[in-house]
Amino acid sequence: MAITYLESIVVGALQGVSELFPVSSLGHSILLPAWIGGQWATDLDMSTKGSPYLAILVAMHVATALALVVFFRRDWMRVIAGLWDVLRTRQIRTPEARLGVLLVLATIPVGLAGLALEKMVRNYLGTPIPTSIFLALNGVVLGSVELLRHRDAKRHAVLTPSGHGADLSAQDTTVLPVAYSERATDARLSRLSIADALIIGSAQIAALFPGVSRSGATITAGLLKGMRHEDAARFAFLLATPVILAAGVLKTPELFAPENHSVLGPALAGALAAGLLAYVSVKFLVTYFETKTLTPFAVYCLVVGIGSAVYFTVRG
Repeated sequence: MAITYLESIVVGALQGVSELFPVSSLGHSILLPAWIGGQWATDLDMSTKGSPYLAILVAMHVATALALVVFFRRDWMRVIAGLWDVLRTRQIRTPEARLGVLLVLATIPVGLAGLALEKMVRNYLGTPIPTSIFLALNGVVLGSVELLRHRDAKRHAVLTPSGHGADLSAQDTTVLPVAYSERATDARLSRLSIADALIIGSAQIAALFPGVSRSGATITAGLLKGMRHEDAARFAFLLATPVILAAGVLKTPELFAPENHSVLGPALAGALAAGLLAYVSVKFLVTYFETKTLTPFAVYCLVVGIGSAVYFTVRG
């Protein structure tokens, strides 16, 4: 079974965008070939035994994670320095060190769940109809959380006397140099409790189900814990980086198995597309979530999820 350069580049571009947008990269990697049909559906079917498609997706995930590392390189340099200080002194002495510890702890639940459940979930649910249903449910969750936030904001506005400004989302809005602003954001994230960090990290487990977004799950969990959109998104992207990278590195040897040598070229082309689009996507989303919400993504997931479920059910 061969995968063409065009197929790999299109899927790579889709992976780079949909991994970070809260719309599920795995879900789109299953639905797009099924929608196109024909040879695409045959070549890009991860449920087929011996298919190199999953191995190519792994390469794209690694490229996406590397794009996140490059974009958040200053954050990761501070976090790694903080973790090194923790190892050296056995004390958490800086906000960066505490943020690093929170990221490590929050990664553990999804790492264990992924090792235990990933293959079973992919084998039984990695087909168009279940994926469509989970994509629609992803939209329901995103939309419901935004409705709850909107309702709570209106209630807060009624209960708070005008002019007394208890709106915490207005804090830290002074225009600051980029490096200082990033450190201020990381300092806010470091004030999360260990319990809240574990809950937000555990939300990534939902993304094992095709159609459920990793970033969407973690952002909504952060919002439910009272975080601002931009802080929840930043924590989600930082949290996703080691998870995606570790999963990719763990499965990379599959790509270099003898039976997959013929797809190494397309895999590289797809990975480059994924990395480039992932960098552009995170750059856009970090700014987007400073002023906007998950609502457009909720509508998109509902429309595409329900439409796909109807289409694939009728088509049989």
